[in-house]
Amino acid sequence: MVVGGIFDRPFPIISTVVLAPLPGSPKFLGDFDAVIERAVREAEELQELGVDGLIVENLGDAPYFKDRAPPETVACMARVLCELRRRVSIPFGVNVLRNCARESLGLAYAFGGRFIRVNVLTEAYVTDQGIIEGVAAELMRVRRLIGGEHVKVFADVHVKHASPLLHRDIRESALDLVERGLADAVIVTGPRTGEPPSVDDLKSVRGVAPVLIGSGLNLENVERLLPLADGAIVGTYFRVGGRLGDRIDHERVRLFMERVRSVRGRLVEG
Repeated sequence: MVVGGIFDRPFPIISTVVLAPLPGSPKFLGDFDAVIERAVREAEELQELGVDGLIVENLGDAPYFKDRAPPETVACMARVLCELRRRVSIPFGVNVLRNCARESLGLAYAFGGRFIRVNVLTEAYVTDQGIIEGVAAELMRVRRLIGGEHVKVFADVHVKHASPLLHRDIRESALDLVERGLADAVIVTGPRTGEPPSVDDLKSVRGVAPVLIGSGLNLENVERLLPLADGAIVGTYFRVGGRLGDRIDHERVRLFMERVRSVRGRLVEG
């Protein structure tokens, strides 16, 4: 399946632009200009290394707010996105953690983002932020109200770092995510950041909507897992030592994208 009509090639690889702690978060180091410079540099590096898209996330801001980010976080992410838009040409999206979907939508709409990631669009999950409930009813109405249907919603099913209050088959959850939550694509992850989804989970949701692998894809498993999806979001593996907060490892990205191009070629020809 085509992922939201956004990318110009099959099986797109979207890389995470990891924002260092922003003003107002506990670990902010006091130099916001350095945060912006690092984010833009990462984005430019990833584009040069051949990734197909980017997603900007405030991963440095832990502990995260549940579903409403404070004004200083939104304003600072806006500043980053303004600079990033000037410097990169590949599609990008936004994810304001933990589940600040309306903020993500507003930022993407204002700065030319093509998609957002929503951790909990439907159902309810127990997380380290407490119980998070789905936001589909509000989000989809706001998207329609502002004329933002071009900003696609990529939504997690059985999201990582969480446990669903309603325990049911992942395919049933994915069907509701698309049919009742109106998600444009479904993201499947492992239980934690950096851990891959199971083959069974990926096979279960195939055909429901475009499917993205949302965690744990690496050089060793990409040939096995990518053919079961329509694309992937890669963050941890592209960092030095596989540490999410570290700098981009150019050699890791280069080798990974070479392998992806090989997989694409075989799948397209097949």
